Amino acid sequence: MTPETQRLAEKVLQYKFQNPDLLKEALTHSSIADSRLESNERMEFLGDAVLDLIVCEELYKRFPEYMEGDLTKIKSAVVSRRTCAEVSNETGLTDLLITGKGIHGRATMPSSLAAAVYESITAAVYLDGGFEVVKEYVLRTMNPKIDDIASNSHHQNYKAVLQQHAQKILGGTPMYELLDEKGPDHSKCFEVCVVVDSHRYNSAWGPNKKMAEQKAALFALEQLGVFDSKEVDRLLESIQDMEGGNREFVEPPRGAVPSDEGEDVERDEPVRKVVPVVKKAKKKSKGRLKGKAKKKAVKKKG
Repeated sequence: MTPETQRLAEKVLQYKFQNPDLLKEALTHSSIADSRLESNERMEFLGDAVLDLIVCEELYKRFPEYMEGDLTKIKSAVVSRRTCAEVSNETGLTDLLITGKGIHGRATMPSSLAAAVYESITAAVYLDGGFEVVKEYVLRTMNPKIDDIASNSHHQNYKAVLQQHAQKILGGTPMYELLDEKGPDHSKCFEVCVVVDSHRYNSAWGPNKKMAEQKAALFALEQLGVFDSKEVDRLLESIQDMEGGNREFVEPPRGAVPSDEGEDVERDEPVRKVVPVVKKAKKKSKGRLKGKAKKKAVKKKG
């Protein structure tokens, strides 16, 4: 590693190494190292663990209303190879990687190498400056990614959005009530509504309780003015794609729906596809009638 490379690296990292050998090891790819033990692969291993801890702690503190599953999804996206590679490329860290001729001559650096150098640098800063120093570096470079990824995940989890809004604006916690069930055991659909501080919001149907709750939360957010009606109609489709569910379930129109007696009801009613079993039965019946008619005709001729 040349003095110029060290100077550029410390400028990019905004950190001056006490032990430059750690920086050199973090930037050295196995294609140019005398042995793999002298490359950045071991630091990549350590940096991966340090990065996980920093991101997990940040998400845990930043999103107290998120459940473990939601936090895991965000964390996985933040520490992914793709995101780490993007940070390396955007900050200029990738250009500092010391590689062999075979890799150095390529037009673009493979994303796996770009991601690896971010992890190895994370380890080097940790070993040289300690946890608080590396934490500052990781959050400074990763915070924009965390914001973007969390924002996208946030808008797919309408229960979390509603909970945060209700606690801050309404001073209450949303509760979900199961109002009704329809269909046979193997193909049920459910009606759920949200209640916040004794106020009940519009109910929603879904092919499972989880999807019904997401839709009910979305309807509540619409009533609270967080989303407009056009956006809600568009987001309903994304919930269907995100959750999967019963393929026979068809999203009912919002608002009044005719009941079995022909009168309008306020709650959404599930609309289901009909399996054409009756048609087959009619065909068989017609066949039997034709057979009987033929027998009568033969008797008359006789």
